[in-house]
Amino acid sequence: MSLPASPVSTETKKPRLMAFIVFAAIFMAVLDGNVVNIALPTITSYFGVDVTYSQWVVTAYLVTLTSLLLIFGRVSEYFGRGRMFILGFVVFTLGSLACGLSPDLPVLILFRVVQATGAAMLFSISSAIIYQLYPRGEQGKSMGYVGATVAIGSIAGPVLGGFLVDTLGWQYIFLINVPIGAVLIPVAMKFFGSGGSVKKEIRMDWTGAFTMVLFMVSLMLALSSLATDLAITAPVAAFTCIFLASFAIFLFNEQRVSNPLLDLSIFRVPAFYLPVLATALYFIALFMVNILGPFYFEGVLYLPPSQVGLVFLIIPVIMVVGSPVAGWLYDNHYSPYYAVVGMAITTGSLLLLAVLSTKMDLLLIVLAFIPMTIGMVLFQSPNNTEIMSSLPVEKIGIASSVSATVRNLGMALGVSFASILLSVSTSHAGYSGPVLLAGPEILSSAFSLIMVISALLTLFAAGVSLLRARVVQRDA
Repeated sequence: MSLPASPVSTETKKPRLMAFIVFAAIFMAVLDGNVVNIALPTITSYFGVDVTYSQWVVTAYLVTLTSLLLIFGRVSEYFGRGRMFILGFVVFTLGSLACGLSPDLPVLILFRVVQATGAAMLFSISSAIIYQLYPRGEQGKSMGYVGATVAIGSIAGPVLGGFLVDTLGWQYIFLINVPIGAVLIPVAMKFFGSGGSVKKEIRMDWTGAFTMVLFMVSLMLALSSLATDLAITAPVAAFTCIFLASFAIFLFNEQRVSNPLLDLSIFRVPAFYLPVLATALYFIALFMVNILGPFYFEGVLYLPPSQVGLVFLIIPVIMVVGSPVAGWLYDNHYSPYYAVVGMAITTGSLLLLAVLSTKMDLLLIVLAFIPMTIGMVLFQSPNNTEIMSSLPVEKIGIASSVSATVRNLGMALGVSFASILLSVSTSHAGYSGPVLLAGPEILSSAFSLIMVISALLTLFAAGVSLLRARVVQRDA
């Protein structure tokens, strides 16, 4: 399958520099989806509010980002991917500046929405830009770089956030983006400025856009309310009904309109929808580990936050080295079974963590992180490449935005599911106070149970990847 012309300026001869700019933007956007977690207690105290209010600093970002990805992916077909990238970078940087200067919590939440809007513009087309910047034979490696960047941004958030909060204040978890943006935006304007080929007129499916935002937001609000109350309250029931109704209307509308926001026909292609499903399962499991790990290390092993950050550095270090290697293996020694093997290794490692967590042995637990991450590396690069290569080249943009949407939805769902499961587990043990004060036995049992559930998710992802491999072999 031949690649179309680059979606960005074809005059430049520096694709690696262009790729670096895109990776930097992806890193910043992912980082700011996670960096606030460790600063949330400080922000809560600073503004003198309850955590049920301050948590919207996190939730507003994730909900906005996830619900807008497909919309901006579609708009980029008319606006141009290069122009969309630059505009997203500018909006994200200005939103970061406004967040750091926010005088009160409502204003901070408002500008987190602005910041996430810019991040959605960047995310929606970043994989498509990277995929087309690299020549055939290197696209697996390029998707490995994307996976490594997302993983590093996800894990580096707590580490960098803790350092900035301790040394400079919570405002600088946002302000640190401003000088980076100020340097990279002019360079991006030089290389991405032409925007590439675009359609002459926009035919946006506004009904689809509205209902998609509505069902994404209502789903996250329902899960957030459930995590807070652990009961089917009126808000939970209302948000669930809105989600179901808006989702049904969205599906009905997308099958009837001539220019749908989401071309549902792509989900009739097994080579596409199977790795997309595997991606969702993988990120749900990954973020359950990411969210609960710090509680375990602090509440059971009594490590300070700075040391917890060092423990979690194991994952990005292995990702940085391993993801390009896995991509190279996929490019040069192609096999549809890399993702299957990767998820199988991760499943075994999560089950090992479930056992070791009750032993409370730090060294063994840290060692178990190594094969878990190697499995993730073997899965992520080939799986991302399969998503991008499974559709015709004219649909590479929608493949990129769907992949980004599913990835971020998986992250958000992982956070919600982890919170719900942790609350259920501690409540079942008869404890209802602050999580970190629950005691080693309660927390280790909760962590063990949730690692088993994460392992079941990755086992399911391995099965889905196996189905995809057999489809590829059948069609070869």
